[in-house]
Amino acid sequence: MSYTIFKRAALLVACGMQVLLAAAQETNETPYLVKTFTRDQVKQLKSETSGGNIHVYGQSTGDAKVEVYVHSNDGGRYLSHDEAQKRLDASIDLTVAMNGGTLEALAKHKDNRDEDNWRHGVSVSFVIYVPEAISSDLETSGGNIHLSDLTGTEKFTTSGGNLHLQGLSGKITGETSGGNVTISDSKNDIDLRTSGGNMHATNCEGTITMETSGGNMHLQNVKGTIHATTSGGHVEGDGVDGELRTSTSGGNIHLDNLTCSLNASTSGGSIDVTIKKTGKFVQLENSGGNIHLTLPNGQGYNLAISADKIHTDKLNNFSGTMDNHNLEGTLNGGGIPVRVSGNSGHVTLSFE
Repeated sequence: MSYTIFKRAALLVACGMQVLLAAAQETNETPYLVKTFTRDQVKQLKSETSGGNIHVYGQSTGDAKVEVYVHSNDGGRYLSHDEAQKRLDASIDLTVAMNGGTLEALAKHKDNRDEDNWRHGVSVSFVIYVPEAISSDLETSGGNIHLSDLTGTEKFTTSGGNLHLQGLSGKITGETSGGNVTISDSKNDIDLRTSGGNMHATNCEGTITMETSGGNMHLQNVKGTIHATTSGGHVEGDGVDGELRTSTSGGNIHLDNLTCSLNASTSGGSIDVTIKKTGKFVQLENSGGNIHLTLPNGQGYNLAISADKIHTDKLNNFSGTMDNHNLEGTLNGGGIPVRVSGNSGHVTLSFE
């Protein structure tokens, strides 16, 4: 196993372990409160808490259920039922109830907060089991959000926690101000954003938008129309089909096993791309680093390449002009437009 692959695997394992540990902390404890609701009642879910986690699991059978877990703010320790009740009465308005067709699980701070109240206050987490085909609206100010096996319109946000999403389909919109985002085995309309964390998408399909202001981006076995951007991190992809538009302001871009149209750019890193089957276009731009592009052999291309220096395999059946800085013309009679701008860097073009 290469060092790069090992790092990717280790990071994915670490993200998964964080989610599993958070879930285990709650589900291995005795919940403060459990409420069950008839399955047919629940059409939508609304959950809100400050500081706690929200876990939502879609189920094909069984009634809906909400489990409430209460921890102290001073160290996150588990509280007995009586102590939890006392602290909740002092600082939290807790609601677990049906409101029309909406299941509400809400933990809202009362207005009498000060520093001492916060120190002796609580964080409330929810573990919620619902029918698969529902829509949800979720919000926590500091905890993690975990969603799995839901089909509907899911909207969720956290100010500082991680997002872990699995087995979702429908319209999926999520945001975190500082955490990591991991999504797998999901499809349809996906829009996910983080202000500072890393992003991972695995085995996903549809219209996918992923944006991070400072973290790395990793895509594996994704299909559809994909927009993936980061302001400062690296972009890595393995197995992308459809159309990929990706950019970073300062990191490297490494993409392998592509069968897609591609637009990729970076302002300062390197670009290394291997395309197994071209889509409708290939466009690469780098303001300062080098570009290495590998294309399928024997296809027709319209080539337009510029750089400080160009390196290329021998071009058989090429018609056009070529020197150390510019290459423009058709290969094998022309076909897929390939535009590469290396600016002050080097461009290496090869075929396999």
